[in-house]
Amino acid sequence: MKLDAIVNQPVIETERFVLRPLRRSDQGLIEFYASQADVARMTTSIPHPLPPGAAEAFIARAQTADRIEDVWAMDGTASGEPEIMGLIGLKRLDNEVSEVGYWVGPAFWNTGLASDAVRALVHANPLKNRALFASVFQDNPASARVLTNCGFQYLGDAESFSVARNATVPTWTYTQNLRTN
Repeated sequence: MKLDAIVNQPVIETERFVLRPLRRSDQGLIEFYASQADVARMTTSIPHPLPPGAAEAFIARAQTADRIEDVWAMDGTASGEPEIMGLIGLKRLDNEVSEVGYWVGPAFWNTGLASDAVRALVHANPLKNRALFASVFQDNPASARVLTNCGFQYLGDAESFSVARNATVPTWTYTQNLRTN
């Protein structure tokens, strides 16, 4: 018998969904969404096509005690929605600063789900960050609106490599200070 690891990561409840740590049973829906070109190409790290075992390895990394990124599932089961509607994560950078990353399944695009998830994560501040960073590809203005709607401030232009595109892509970078001290 194989059991999921217990991850030291809080559950964050909202009216619409719960942000919870990943579990092995999430693999099928993560593979379903992450294997879609429209999802993968808007991320830096999801390859397309998605190789066999990629989602399983991602979940395993998210469950390790020495992980550098905490990842939450946007779980809508309490309101009759799917267990996985998208994922959101905080990647530790340094000195109480993390980078926010997220993706939402296409069925939930333009529903406010990403904004609700980012707002919930900012409000909970589970890693006790003093600041958050985020970047989005410049051909994804919907993700930029998510960040500005959640109080992030535009910082500047940059570039990031997209595995799915196999190219360096122009980005907009944003920040939000969470503490004034």
